[in-house]
Amino acid sequence: MALVGCGSAVPSASISNDQLSERVDTSDAWIRSRTGIAARRVAGPDEPLTAMATGAAAAALAHAGWEPQDLDLILLATSSPDDLFGTAPLVQGCLGAGNAVAFDLTAACSGFLFALITAGQYIASGAVRRALVIGADQLSRWVDWDDRSTCVLFGDGAGAVAVEACDAGSTGLLGFRMLSDGRRNGCLTLAQTQDHVPLLGGLTNQRGGFAAIHMNGQEVYKFAVREVPAVLGELLEATGTSADQLDWLLLHQANQRILDAVAERFAMPPERVLSNLAAYGNTSAATIPLMLDEAVRDGRVKPGHLLGSSGFGAGLSWGAALLRWSGPGTPAAG
Repeated sequence: MALVGCGSAVPSASISNDQLSERVDTSDAWIRSRTGIAARRVAGPDEPLTAMATGAAAAALAHAGWEPQDLDLILLATSSPDDLFGTAPLVQGCLGAGNAVAFDLTAACSGFLFALITAGQYIASGAVRRALVIGADQLSRWVDWDDRSTCVLFGDGAGAVAVEACDAGSTGLLGFRMLSDGRRNGCLTLAQTQDHVPLLGGLTNQRGGFAAIHMNGQEVYKFAVREVPAVLGELLEATGTSADQLDWLLLHQANQRILDAVAERFAMPPERVLSNLAAYGNTSAATIPLMLDEAVRDGRVKPGHLLGSSGFGAGLSWGAALLRWSGPGTPAAG
């Protein structure tokens, strides 16, 4: 599977830390020192998740030089769909990708990485030749904007990567690991509301709805700084790769202190750790493709570069992948 195109889309409105401090008891210095975040994008009424995901997908298709009809598969990693029955088919329709099957995949902040690995398995089986993997979230609709422990963290955005079958020597997915631990699910949740209303007789039914995001920040931080270096280290060992062979660390953008801790573990200099957290905050499933697109477009990530990537978050779920960026024009398998 070669990684041959990327794209992204973010809302037009950006809320700075100083602006946020007008609503909750916080400050730019407090937020920056604890998270590294300076601002976050928040979707407006004319910027639903479907539009952001479609925009990122269209940009990735254009970058790869593909037409929508070239696609066989669209995977949308999201925890905040516009339609609980699935938003990927809406994106397929907006793109005009009539030959592609499309479905959602939910694994919170691990979602994009898990979806990319899933696309790789479809391609490896021969069932799919060209796929589009999208990570998109609009968590601003599920944030309690009066809770300073969570509202400072999250933003909205979308990113996408175009992948296609290729010869074994050109593969962009050199190895991966995925893990989950549901025993620690309560550390980070976007749970259903327990609103039961009379139905008939003595029966009730649960009215649909979700509570605001709840997070035990200390536990999530400890989980990430322990498990992310461990899973990346296991993957590097399994693939016979040393940390100094990596051109970049491409990690889920949750907290700059987590990025710094992982980099320190592998003795990676700060300039080789990709980070755009300051401008966007945690966009959940969108962070990795959004960061990749930015780094490809500005010339940091070049064809042939090797990236150690990790996604981690609610579930709890986490994983790692060893990726090689190919870029447009990669010869496909015959």
